[in-house]
Amino acid sequence: MNIAVVGATGMVGRVMLKVLEERNFPVSRLLPVASERSVGKSIKFKGKEVNIISMDDALAQKPDIALFSAGGQTSLDWAPKFAKAGTTVIDNSSAWRMHENIKLVVPEINAHELTKNDKIIANPNCSTIQLVMALKPLHDAFKIKRVIVSTYQSITGTGVKAVKQLENEYQDAKGEMAYPYPIHKNALPHCDAFLDNDYTKEEMKLTHETKKILSDDRVNVVATAVRIPVVGGHSESVNLEFEKPFEMTEVREKLSNFNGITLQDNPSTNTYPMPIYAEGKDEVFVGRLRRDFSIKNGLNLWIVADNLRKGATTNAVQIAEYVEKNLLL
Repeated sequence: MNIAVVGATGMVGRVMLKVLEERNFPVSRLLPVASERSVGKSIKFKGKEVNIISMDDALAQKPDIALFSAGGQTSLDWAPKFAKAGTTVIDNSSAWRMHENIKLVVPEINAHELTKNDKIIANPNCSTIQLVMALKPLHDAFKIKRVIVSTYQSITGTGVKAVKQLENEYQDAKGEMAYPYPIHKNALPHCDAFLDNDYTKEEMKLTHETKKILSDDRVNVVATAVRIPVVGGHSESVNLEFEKPFEMTEVREKLSNFNGITLQDNPSTNTYPMPIYAEGKDEVFVGRLRRDFSIKNGLNLWIVADNLRKGATTNAVQIAEYVEKNLLL
């Protein structure tokens, strides 16, 4: 298959190439796309140097699948052009996620809803993906009424500029700032821009995207998103209120049996999810399971995942795998 990776030189794009290699996705020809200043340079894929091309060149070659990770405006401008040419676009930006006619997909949950007519497919927000992975089996069993989530998000979710800021601060060096304040030895309750309701875009993404993926507007989600000086992945403290009663053995069973989730929950051995162990892995790790004694049918849990893997690239490649196997026959 001819596969375009748009934004191939960025932090997510580079991990995308790595995941395509690791999962042995059937790439007969790779079309790496980047900004004009990168055209003509090369990147390495499967041990070979591949030249970076322009967006126009990639479009002219009508790839089977285009994996977009180059920002919202690029996706809005170019995804429809690739779709019109017959390419299936899997977009990692927020541009198409809440569009009424575009499906928002986590393969383990709703890939079966995709059809051959879905030429633009939205990849959810990184924080949303790991959240809904844990919510889905519990919602199916006990019906979630309310979700309260606080995130502890890696600087890699912001990008290379944030990583460089943290490195500079470690070394007490001056440099460009990705955040309005230092991130070293700090926690910023500020992920993305503030909206008129005083929530941030990141927080509202968790609200709206969760409802769409679970196909249930009755699931009320309220979030506080925090950036911390961590590299390996995002963590989430989650409080759930169910309609139905539950037993903790049932909760553990539902989570353990759900594809893509690894349960790490043994306080007696200090076993719980942490980003330092999630980094580079594709699973969503769940632990610190506790009944919430302050409300009826309440549960607390802790969710961790590598935001550049399952939170972005792995989920996108999994969508591509489903498309390749089921929709491009």
